[in-house]
Amino acid sequence: MDITLSPPARRGVARGGKAVYGAPLGILMLETRFPRIPGDVGNGATWPFPVLYRVVRGATSEKVVLKGAEGLLPDFLDAAEELVRQGAEAITTTCGFLSLFQKELAAHVGVPVATSSLMQVPWVQAMLPPGRRVGVITVSAAALTPRHLEAAGAPADTPVAGTENGREFFRVLVKAEKEEMDIDLAEQDILDAGRDLVARHPEVGAIVLECTNMPPYAAALQKELRLPVHDIYTMISYLHAGLRPRIFPAP
Repeated sequence: MDITLSPPARRGVARGGKAVYGAPLGILMLETRFPRIPGDVGNGATWPFPVLYRVVRGATSEKVVLKGAEGLLPDFLDAAEELVRQGAEAITTTCGFLSLFQKELAAHVGVPVATSSLMQVPWVQAMLPPGRRVGVITVSAAALTPRHLEAAGAPADTPVAGTENGREFFRVLVKAEKEEMDIDLAEQDILDAGRDLVARHPEVGAIVLECTNMPPYAAALQKELRLPVHDIYTMISYLHAGLRPRIFPAP
Protein backbone atom coordinates (compact mmCIF):
# COMPACT_ATOMS: atom_id res chain seq x y z
CA MET A 1 0.00 0.00 0.00
CA ASP A 2 1.38 3.35 -1.07
CA ILE A 3 1.24 5.95 1.73
CA THR A 4 2.08 9.56 0.89
CA LEU A 5 3.00 11.76 3.82
CA SER A 6 2.27 15.45 3.71
CA PRO A 7 5.24 17.74 4.32
CA PRO A 8 5.24 19.46 7.72
CA ALA A 9 3.62 22.89 7.76
CA ARG A 10 6.06 25.78 7.74
CA ARG A 11 6.16 27.41 11.20
CA GLY A 12 7.51 30.83 10.19
CA VAL A 13 10.48 32.79 11.42
CA ALA A 14 11.12 33.36 15.12
CA ARG A 15 12.15 36.82 16.23
CA GLY A 16 14.58 37.59 19.05
CA GLY A 17 15.81 40.68 20.82
CA LYS A 18 14.60 39.94 24.36
CA ALA A 19 16.03 38.15 27.37
CA VAL A 20 12.72 36.58 28.46
CA TYR A 21 9.76 35.39 26.37
CA GLY A 22 6.15 34.54 27.13
CA ALA A 23 5.67 37.16 29.85
CA PRO A 24 4.73 40.44 28.15
CA LEU A 25 3.59 42.24 31.32
CA GLY A 26 6.12 43.86 33.66
CA ILE A 27 5.14 44.86 37.20
CA LEU A 28 7.03 47.47 39.21
CA MET A 29 7.02 46.39 42.86
CA LEU A 30 7.28 48.53 45.97
CA GLU A 31 9.84 47.33 48.50
CA THR A 32 7.53 45.87 51.15
CA ARG A 33 7.34 43.14 53.81
CA PHE A 34 3.60 42.73 54.34
CA PRO A 35 1.82 39.54 53.16
CA ARG A 36 0.73 39.45 49.53
CA ILE A 37 -2.07 36.89 49.41
CA PRO A 38 -3.61 35.43 46.21
CA GLY A 39 -5.44 38.24 44.44
CA ASP A 40 -2.77 40.77 45.40
CA VAL A 41 -0.94 42.17 42.37
CA GLY A 42 2.38 41.11 43.90
CA ASN A 43 1.42 37.44 44.24
CA GLY A 44 2.41 35.56 41.09
CA ALA A 45 -0.44 33.07 41.60
CA THR A 46 -2.94 35.91 41.08
CA TRP A 47 -2.36 35.98 37.34
CA PRO A 48 -3.53 33.37 34.81
CA PHE A 49 -0.53 34.36 32.66
CA PRO A 50 3.20 34.79 33.37
CA VAL A 51 4.42 38.21 34.54
CA LEU A 52 7.78 39.84 35.18
CA TYR A 53 8.49 41.55 38.50
CA ARG A 54 11.08 44.12 39.53
CA VAL A 55 11.38 45.62 43.02
CA VAL A 56 12.16 49.33 43.20
CA ARG A 57 14.54 49.56 46.14
CA GLY A 58 13.66 52.24 48.65
CA ALA A 59 10.10 52.62 47.37
CA THR A 60 8.31 51.81 50.62
CA SER A 61 4.58 52.12 51.13
CA GLU A 62 5.13 55.06 53.46
CA LYS A 63 7.21 56.95 50.92
CA VAL A 64 4.84 56.31 48.01
CA VAL A 65 1.49 56.68 49.78
CA LEU A 66 2.16 59.22 52.52
CA LYS A 67 5.05 61.20 51.02
CA GLY A 68 3.95 61.44 47.38
CA ALA A 69 6.78 59.20 46.09
CA GLU A 70 9.06 62.23 46.35
CA GLY A 71 12.48 61.63 44.82
CA LEU A 72 11.62 58.15 43.53
CA LEU A 73 10.88 58.92 39.88
CA PRO A 74 14.43 58.14 38.60
CA ASP A 75 14.35 54.77 40.35
CA PHE A 76 11.01 53.87 38.79
CA LEU A 77 12.20 54.97 35.35
CA ASP A 78 15.30 52.78 35.63
CA ALA A 79 13.32 49.78 36.87
CA ALA A 80 10.71 50.12 34.12
CA GLU A 81 13.45 50.37 31.51
CA GLU A 82 15.04 47.19 32.85
CA LEU A 83 11.71 45.34 32.63
CA VAL A 84 11.34 46.37 29.00
CA ARG A 85 14.90 45.22 28.26
CA GLN A 86 14.05 41.93 29.92
CA GLY A 87 11.04 41.41 27.68
CA ALA A 88 8.06 43.38 29.01
CA GLU A 89 5.74 44.84 26.37
CA ALA A 90 3.67 46.81 28.90
CA ILE A 91 4.23 48.08 32.43
CA THR A 92 2.06 48.36 35.53
CA THR A 93 2.78 48.95 39.22
CA THR A 94 1.82 47.73 42.68
CA CYS A 95 0.45 51.03 43.98
CA GLY A 96 -2.35 53.20 42.62
CA PHE A 97 -0.66 56.31 44.04
CA LEU A 98 1.96 55.96 41.30
CA SER A 99 -0.48 57.59 38.89
CA LEU A 100 1.75 60.61 39.57
CA PHE A 101 4.40 58.97 37.36
CA GLN A 102 2.10 57.91 34.51
CA LYS A 103 3.23 60.40 31.86
CA GLU A 104 6.92 60.18 32.71
CA LEU A 105 7.00 56.38 32.70
CA ALA A 106 5.10 56.07 29.42
CA ALA A 107 7.37 58.62 27.76
CA HIS A 108 10.52 56.95 29.07
CA VAL A 109 9.91 53.31 28.17
CA GLY A 110 7.90 53.71 24.96
CA VAL A 111 5.49 50.84 25.69
CA PRO A 112 1.96 50.94 27.16
CA VAL A 113 1.99 51.91 30.84
CA ALA A 114 -0.88 51.60 33.32
CA THR A 115 0.41 52.88 36.64
CA SER A 116 -2.87 52.91 38.56
CA SER A 117 -6.24 51.19 38.70
CA LEU A 118 -7.63 54.73 39.03
CA MET A 119 -7.25 54.97 35.25
CA GLN A 120 -10.45 52.89 35.07
CA VAL A 121 -12.57 55.64 36.63
CA PRO A 122 -13.42 57.38 33.32
CA TRP A 123 -13.97 54.01 31.61
CA VAL A 124 -16.41 52.86 34.25
CA GLN A 125 -18.13 56.27 34.39
CA ALA A 126 -18.90 56.02 30.69
CA MET A 127 -20.85 52.81 31.35
CA LEU A 128 -23.06 54.18 34.13
CA PRO A 129 -26.56 55.60 33.63
CA PRO A 130 -27.16 59.34 34.09
CA GLY A 131 -27.03 60.49 37.68
CA ARG A 132 -24.67 57.75 38.84
CA ARG A 133 -20.98 58.20 39.64
CA VAL A 134 -17.88 56.13 40.19
CA GLY A 135 -16.62 55.99 43.77
CA VAL A 136 -13.08 55.10 44.85
CA ILE A 137 -11.91 53.10 47.84
CA THR A 138 -8.28 53.76 48.71
CA VAL A 139 -5.85 52.73 51.40
CA SER A 140 -5.68 56.39 52.52
CA ALA A 141 -8.28 58.97 51.60
CA ALA A 142 -6.23 61.69 53.28
CA ALA A 143 -3.22 60.95 51.08
CA LEU A 144 -5.10 60.54 47.79
CA THR A 145 -5.10 64.06 46.36
CA PRO A 146 -6.84 65.63 43.34
CA ARG A 147 -3.40 65.52 41.72
CA HIS A 148 -3.37 61.70 41.92
CA LEU A 149 -6.86 61.52 40.43
CA GLU A 150 -6.20 63.97 37.63
CA ALA A 151 -2.98 62.17 36.68
CA ALA A 152 -5.09 59.03 36.16
CA GLY A 153 -7.71 60.90 34.12
CA ALA A 154 -10.28 60.81 36.92
CA PRO A 155 -12.32 63.85 38.04
CA ALA A 156 -10.75 65.68 40.96
CA ASP A 157 -14.07 65.57 42.84
CA THR A 158 -14.45 61.79 42.60
CA PRO A 159 -16.08 60.43 45.81
CA VAL A 160 -13.41 58.69 47.91
CA ALA A 161 -13.35 56.59 51.08
CA GLY A 162 -10.24 55.24 52.80
CA THR A 163 -9.19 52.54 55.26
CA GLU A 164 -6.93 54.64 57.49
CA ASN A 165 -9.43 54.56 60.35
CA GLY A 166 -9.77 50.78 60.21
CA ARG A 167 -8.23 48.16 62.44
CA GLU A 168 -5.90 46.21 60.15
CA PHE A 169 -5.50 47.04 56.45
CA PHE A 170 -3.88 50.49 56.65
CA ARG A 171 -1.92 49.59 59.79
CA VAL A 172 -0.30 46.55 58.20
CA LEU A 173 0.31 47.94 54.71
CA VAL A 174 1.33 51.53 55.41
CA LYS A 175 1.44 52.75 59.00
CA ALA A 176 3.65 50.09 60.55
CA GLU A 177 4.11 47.59 57.69
CA LYS A 178 3.72 44.32 59.56
CA GLU A 179 4.70 40.87 58.31
CA GLU A 180 1.42 39.35 59.52
CA MET A 181 -2.13 40.39 58.66
CA ASP A 182 -5.53 39.27 59.90
CA ILE A 183 -7.31 38.74 56.60
CA ASP A 184 -10.79 38.83 58.12
CA LEU A 185 -10.12 42.17 59.81
CA ALA A 186 -8.60 43.52 56.60
CA GLU A 187 -11.74 42.54 54.72
CA GLN A 188 -13.91 44.28 57.29
CA ASP A 189 -11.90 47.47 56.78
CA ILE A 190 -12.65 47.34 53.05
CA LEU A 191 -16.34 46.66 53.67
CA ASP A 192 -16.54 49.49 56.21
CA ALA A 193 -14.98 51.88 53.72
CA GLY A 194 -17.49 50.78 51.09
CA ARG A 195 -20.45 51.31 53.41
CA ASP A 196 -19.13 54.74 54.36
CA LEU A 197 -18.68 55.70 50.72
CA VAL A 198 -22.22 54.84 49.62
CA ALA A 199 -23.72 56.33 52.80
CA ARG A 200 -22.08 59.67 52.06
CA HIS A 201 -22.56 59.41 48.29
CA PRO A 202 -25.73 57.45 47.47
CA GLU A 203 -25.26 58.37 43.82
CA VAL A 204 -22.28 55.99 43.57
CA GLY A 205 -23.10 53.32 40.99
CA ALA A 206 -19.77 51.49 40.73
CA ILE A 207 -16.56 51.15 42.75
CA VAL A 208 -12.90 51.35 41.69
CA LEU A 209 -10.38 50.03 44.21
CA GLU A 210 -7.24 52.18 44.14
CA CYS A 211 -5.11 49.83 46.20
CA THR A 212 -3.51 46.89 44.39
CA ASN A 213 -3.75 44.84 47.60
CA MET A 214 -7.57 45.02 47.62
CA PRO A 215 -8.62 42.56 44.87
CA PRO A 216 -8.83 39.64 47.36
CA TYR A 217 -11.76 41.48 48.97
CA ALA A 218 -13.49 42.69 45.79
CA ALA A 219 -16.02 39.84 45.67
CA ALA A 220 -17.08 40.39 49.29
CA LEU A 221 -17.43 44.12 48.61
CA GLN A 222 -19.53 43.54 45.51
CA LYS A 223 -21.79 41.19 47.46
CA GLU A 224 -22.14 43.72 50.29
CA LEU A 225 -22.83 46.80 48.16
CA ARG A 226 -24.43 45.09 45.16
CA LEU A 227 -22.45 47.36 42.87
CA PRO A 228 -19.84 46.57 40.19
CA VAL A 229 -16.31 46.57 41.60
CA HIS A 230 -13.23 47.22 39.47
CA ASP A 231 -9.62 46.92 40.59
CA ILE A 232 -6.08 46.34 39.39
CA TYR A 233 -7.00 42.77 38.41
CA THR A 234 -9.75 43.90 36.04
CA MET A 235 -7.48 46.55 34.52
CA ILE A 236 -4.46 44.30 34.01
CA SER A 237 -6.61 41.50 32.61
CA TYR A 238 -7.88 44.03 30.06
CA LEU A 239 -4.35 45.23 29.32
CA HIS A 240 -3.00 41.72 28.87
CA ALA A 241 -5.89 40.78 26.57
CA GLY A 242 -4.71 43.50 24.21
CA LEU A 243 -1.12 42.25 24.36
CA ARG A 244 -2.14 38.66 23.66
CA PRO A 245 -5.57 38.55 21.95
CA ARG A 246 -7.33 35.23 22.16
CA ILE A 247 -6.89 33.02 19.11
CA PHE A 248 -10.26 31.53 18.21
CA PRO A 249 -10.63 28.20 16.38
CA ALA A 250 -11.35 28.27 12.68
CA PRO A 251 -15.05 27.82 11.81
